[in-house]
Amino acid sequence: MSDLPLLGAEEEFHVVDLKTRRSAPEVDALLAQLDGAEFAPELQRSLVETNTPVCAGLDELRQHLQRLRGTLEGVAQPLGLGVVAAGTVPLVAPTGDDISAGARYERMQYEYQLLVREQHICGAQVHVDVPDRDIAVQVVRRVAPYLPTLLAISASSPYWRGRDTGYASYRSMVWSRWPTAGPPGDVETAADYDAMVAELIASGTISDPGMVYFDIRPSAHLPTVELRVCDACPQVDDVVLIAGLFRALVGRAREDLDAGLPIPAPRHELLRAASWRAARSGLEGDLVDLSPDPRTMPQLVSPPLLIGQLVAYLRPQLEELGDWEQVLELSEATMARGSAAAGQRRAFGRRGELTDVVDSLLAVTQGRTPAYEPHPARPVTSELLGAYHPTSFDEAVDPNGTVLPHYGWMFRALDRMGPRGMVAAESVLRTEQRARGVTFRVGDEPDRLFPLDLVPRIVTADDWAGLTVGLTQRVRALEAFVRDVYGERRHTSSRGGAEQHGRIVADGVVPVAVVDDAPGWSRLGKLVPEDAVRIAVAGIDLVRDRADHWLVLEDNLRVPSGIGYSITSRRLIRSVMPDLEAPAGVVGLESVPGKLRAALLSATQLDEPGHDEVALLTVGPSDSAFYEHSLLAERMGIPVVTPRDLQVTDDGVYLVEAGGRRRLSALYRRLDERTLLTATGSDQRLIGRAMCNAVARGKVALLNALGNGVADDKLVYAYVPQMISYYLGEEPVLDNVPTYPCVDPDRREEVLDRLDELVLKPVDGYGGQGIVIGPHAERGELDDVAEAIRGNPAGWVAQDLVSLSTHPTFSGEKLEPRAVDLRAFVLQSRWGPEPTVEVLPAALSRVAPAGSMIVNSSRGGGAKDTWVLR
Repeated sequence: MSDLPLLGAEEEFHVVDLKTRRSAPEVDALLAQLDGAEFAPELQRSLVETNTPVCAGLDELRQHLQRLRGTLEGVAQPLGLGVVAAGTVPLVAPTGDDISAGARYERMQYEYQLLVREQHICGAQVHVDVPDRDIAVQVVRRVAPYLPTLLAISASSPYWRGRDTGYASYRSMVWSRWPTAGPPGDVETAADYDAMVAELIASGTISDPGMVYFDIRPSAHLPTVELRVCDACPQVDDVVLIAGLFRALVGRAREDLDAGLPIPAPRHELLRAASWRAARSGLEGDLVDLSPDPRTMPQLVSPPLLIGQLVAYLRPQLEELGDWEQVLELSEATMARGSAAAGQRRAFGRRGELTDVVDSLLAVTQGRTPAYEPHPARPVTSELLGAYHPTSFDEAVDPNGTVLPHYGWMFRALDRMGPRGMVAAESVLRTEQRARGVTFRVGDEPDRLFPLDLVPRIVTADDWAGLTVGLTQRVRALEAFVRDVYGERRHTSSRGGAEQHGRIVADGVVPVAVVDDAPGWSRLGKLVPEDAVRIAVAGIDLVRDRADHWLVLEDNLRVPSGIGYSITSRRLIRSVMPDLEAPAGVVGLESVPGKLRAALLSATQLDEPGHDEVALLTVGPSDSAFYEHSLLAERMGIPVVTPRDLQVTDDGVYLVEAGGRRRLSALYRRLDERTLLTATGSDQRLIGRAMCNAVARGKVALLNALGNGVADDKLVYAYVPQMISYYLGEEPVLDNVPTYPCVDPDRREEVLDRLDELVLKPVDGYGGQGIVIGPHAERGELDDVAEAIRGNPAGWVAQDLVSLSTHPTFSGEKLEPRAVDLRAFVLQSRWGPEPTVEVLPAALSRVAPAGSMIVNSSRGGGAKDTWVLR
């Protein structure tokens, strides 16, 4: 063995007919023109194997993989054939006559019967050298818990005999039928291993040591450890990534062995279960984290997190091998791209043709970008929509009941499930929610499951681009308004010398009463440092009344919730339906917690020690959104704290822990101002005023800032278009819903005359409370609201009734059109003289109950996973 372990790879390929795109039993024609040292037949005559030379590093391995693939294609193409690196190919016509010649293969066919005829599958094997077979057996046992993750990276076999299996790696399901497939045997020495193999041969189960098909094994013919769990990979880079991780795992296992550490001992059944989960989900659903600590229960973890942890765990070995930067880059690229199984489903989703999948695999196998010719969109009429009758603009279905083009792929997938499959998926969804504690609370009621619908909502790339421009513009104007009204006070003689707030009021753009009477105005807003970002996280609620028209319904600038639920919704839907794939791809949410953390850090003094000590400030488990608080803090890698955990001194804000205390530079505030002001700290003293003074002195950043409520009540909302024009000199990109402030006498009279046509909202209303929808209200209800408006005109606004778009929603038996809105989240960071604005892809669609237009969860509403297309 050299100073650095050598490695090599074997790859199996499907031979396909370029005309029919079906597997072709023509390997003999290929092998007649190929070097037998590097190319070999497989059990099926439609498969061929390549073997790289022994390689010293990943770059050399990549070069050989590419060379061998290119050689295969060069020989195959003149014969009208192509080669595909994937666990399965979609189009196969298996017969009993496709087995390769040879006594061994003939004996296998006789002994294993149908199992042999099913082996239209391809894998990728990686060898890493080890000093001796005793070490090899030890390495096998120590590496085994990490193999499901490598399987997920390789997953490339969603289709089997012309059908979507619902798995990312169906090859592993077929392979698992062999009597010796699965996790390695429970042995610790080469002698034990050889005895086990001898017993298997003696039992008649296998005929030779090469038929020990464990996921990892000491090689039967080489001084190596052999990884066998993986699908063949269309992307060469995925093979290189797996090889890099496997070689580092072998190195880590040898170090643990030398250090005398015990062999990890996860149950054999659990190893199989984790591999099954990886085969089912690939990189699109959660994976099982088999912690080496026996005291830790297995848990479901998102692939980006699990793979990121694995790469970080292996960093010392990767650096020693010179592979760290390359493996890190490859892992990030693979997570951004998704599994090869997902890529195949995207190819199929373009027009529902499996030949497109094969064409895509042929191209990617050779490192080419698939070329898709534009095809006219074929109308899709879904069986699930037989009783679906929307009465307003529907985002997925046209008035004739035909599925809109960008939803066609989704309804093809949902039709495969059918109503019974969707009922089963919904049951699994609820089970996973309970297991993960995905709950929320309304008032004093017990926690309930977060109401998540199965059918994702799509926002096209073009729609999202337009929304991004409009949302960025709106938040910039709102930030300017908050800074203005809490800035220098001004007087104007034209208004009798009355003291006013801000330039926008002094110039008569916004009436003084709108600011002075704003329920969210707070003197604490004037304590925020002048250069601080006040709106670090904005939640902007939008609706649409036609395909090309989005409107802003509400601005949330205090403690907007939903980012965590958006992330969780994606994890849950991906876990329950990992085979749902948009052709264009979906913008991932993995980076969202990091972006949120970066926004918090931007508010700190980066050149001071401890600038990265930030925390999420919450009331605690009694908060209705505590699940979200905990999730976001965990994903950002920051602690969750309550006021009782904090101490405020002249030097700053400290987190008091058992081992001492540490100063915090920023707090992500997820409790309201009143709660903060009346809370007590770790020293039993009121903490609110001291916290405000610390903010004013720049000792801590509080995000979002206190006093932001001045800009997000329903009366101030009516003046946001004027803010955009005044501060930015631009026309609003996104319309408001037409709004009539009842404080204006003329508008008030119009509202009172049109009560049965308008939506009436209390200015300080929250969560849909107090809203009266005129056309749906009883006469007595309208009389009551009229009296309330006359008694307190400044406390009410009215809006035109907007016919909210609807979206297919599963009701437990069928799909129904339900009204939806969209909460988009906008971050502001300070990395320069002006705030940097970024619209997150983690949008939350909220769904109204049947027959309602109010989407708030406190009024029975639910949510949808929202897919922003690439």
